[in-house]
Amino acid sequence: MRKHIPGIILTAAVFVVTACGRGNYNAVDGSAGPLVIYPDYKEVTIPANIAPPNFHYAMKGARNAETTFTSGERTVKIRGTEVEWPLRKWKSFIAGTEGQTIVVNAKVNVGGQTVTDTWNVYVSKDPIDGYLTYRLIEPSYQMYNEISIEERCIEDFSKTTICDYRHTDNSCMNCHTHTQGRGDISFYYIRGEHGGTVLNRDGQLRKLTLNADVMLSGTVYGELHPGGRFGVFSTNVIIPGLHTMAVNRMEVYDSASDLSVADFDNNLMINLPHVAETGRLETFPCFSADGNSVFYCVADTTGIGRDVSLLKYSLLRADFDASNGHISEVADTVWNGAANNASACHPKASPDGKWLMFTVSDYGTFPLYHTECTLCLMDLQNGEVRMLDEIKGDKSDTYHSWSSNSRWFVFASKRGDGQYGKPYFCHIDETGSVSKPFVLPQKSAQFYGYNLKSFNIPDLGDSSTGLNLKNASAMFNAPSEPFSIQ
Repeated sequence: MRKHIPGIILTAAVFVVTACGRGNYNAVDGSAGPLVIYPDYKEVTIPANIAPPNFHYAMKGARNAETTFTSGERTVKIRGTEVEWPLRKWKSFIAGTEGQTIVVNAKVNVGGQTVTDTWNVYVSKDPIDGYLTYRLIEPSYQMYNEISIEERCIEDFSKTTICDYRHTDNSCMNCHTHTQGRGDISFYYIRGEHGGTVLNRDGQLRKLTLNADVMLSGTVYGELHPGGRFGVFSTNVIIPGLHTMAVNRMEVYDSASDLSVADFDNNLMINLPHVAETGRLETFPCFSADGNSVFYCVADTTGIGRDVSLLKYSLLRADFDASNGHISEVADTVWNGAANNASACHPKASPDGKWLMFTVSDYGTFPLYHTECTLCLMDLQNGEVRMLDEIKGDKSDTYHSWSSNSRWFVFASKRGDGQYGKPYFCHIDETGSVSKPFVLPQKSAQFYGYNLKSFNIPDLGDSSTGLNLKNASAMFNAPSEPFSIQ
């Protein structure tokens, strides 16, 4: 019998969200000040190895622009309302500026009047991992056709397609995830008839069937152990639904979920009956930096009935035994959802072991359309938690990952237009101070005005995975290795 959820209609219908024309952005996603630029690169901190942060002047009637960049004795002047750097000139200009400030002076004719503005760009001493993977997908409710997983070198504008719909019979694919920013250990899923988990360890690819009859489903969310032998995953029975009213247009929630561990060396799925307790939903597991713990989200379903808005997920930590893949029967609550009247999802530990970042929303585990959704930072040394309100956008901020040096993180945000998720980067220092977010630079200053796909699940890597369409096609057609249950 279909359950009724107040304010939500369960549906299989497909709704397509489209946008067209120049300027697919909102003023709240552009800069403030006398001159509005988009993307907003005013007063941001950038790594010295980033591609040039190209932008355009977004005021109606802007013309005859002149933008001057100064760092020490170096000066570069760019004319035109679209400020686009030649890559070699940018690399030459920014070389050696680590720890310094770039001063930008702008002069633009707006409506017949000359308007000037000045802002700073701070260059960090900390480099960022050079590669970013993400899924390109239309921002619709349930469509997954014509999607791809891309790997972008963020030091320039080069891009490699890891997997796409043309080479997988238009199958759904998702979740390309590195281990602690490492390009040599990663995985992604291909769904459907030829589906499987494509595991990449040191360039060796395997296609795996990570499920068994006793599991709720195949694996859904997860992460690989830094040692490479194990992966920890959730298995989820997922229900989609659409709100009949309110701003949170869509919900995706679990009717059942458990955790399981995959032993890649022995083709075993390790069942965890002590974790899969009746009346609880476990999901979004991740490893600690040293691999000795597992963090995961848990919601108590007792008394909730059919009201999804009562689902408040807490964060738990349990010991992990890397000799046999077992998760301890004893787990500590490190953040209590009910006590905070909120819900946690997407925990990710920084590779240096100091921080745990996670997402907090009012309820549930799918905050993609929750405007209140905020990133939170936990100090793993003392357990202190703070919401990163200083970087909060006007829409949801989700799906974050860490750079391998733990000095940068990237997250997906729908800020501005509310439809298209884009990857934003922030610097974080040793005290937890976080810089203003900036969006992934593109070669065209107008790119985000014309782009009609979301950047989903951005994930940083310190080197290229070496994956491409040739091995994606081979993996799609290859048999999938079976896993037995322990």
